[in-house]
Amino acid sequence: MPRHIENRTKKTVILGLMSALSLAVYAIESLIPPLLPVPGIKPGLSNIITLYCLRVFGKKEAGAVLLVRILISFFLFGNATSLIYSLIGGAAALGIEILCDLLLKGRKLCITGAFGGLFHNAGQLVTASLIMGSGAVFFYAPHLALSGILTGCFTGLCAHYMLRIKIPENP
Repeated sequence: MPRHIENRTKKTVILGLMSALSLAVYAIESLIPPLLPVPGIKPGLSNIITLYCLRVFGKKEAGAVLLVRILISFFLFGNATSLIYSLIGGAAALGIEILCDLLLKGRKLCITGAFGGLFHNAGQLVTASLIMGSGAVFFYAPHLALSGILTGCFTGLCAHYMLRIKIPENP
């Protein structure tokens, strides 16, 4: 088999596995009771996989893994409103993570993750405000900003250490 086809196939399989892992992490996280009594605060652990894919494969592939996770989780666990929040929050987070990755030249995944968490929550707040027709949801902004930064820093740190794991080519 030609090498370029083998590599493309291998990449597709690995990205499929990354999507499945991201979905599994999301499903497990959904079973964890809320950490705080403020609505919307979650660790966002599936973003570890998105950040990993961004660094290893690039922005298109990270976006594909994110989109697959969002769509499959919608079909398995969600409703139309959760799909809208997830798509907008995920797009906002990935957008800023791509920009941070570019500006920081692939270093400081903790900072990249923190911005991702912050922008994810900001995107969801704007969406909630538009859906509800009220700015009252911005009352939660300070809590969500702080939690987004802290959890995003944690997911960035996890992705950083995940990148350091050496996987053998032919086990």
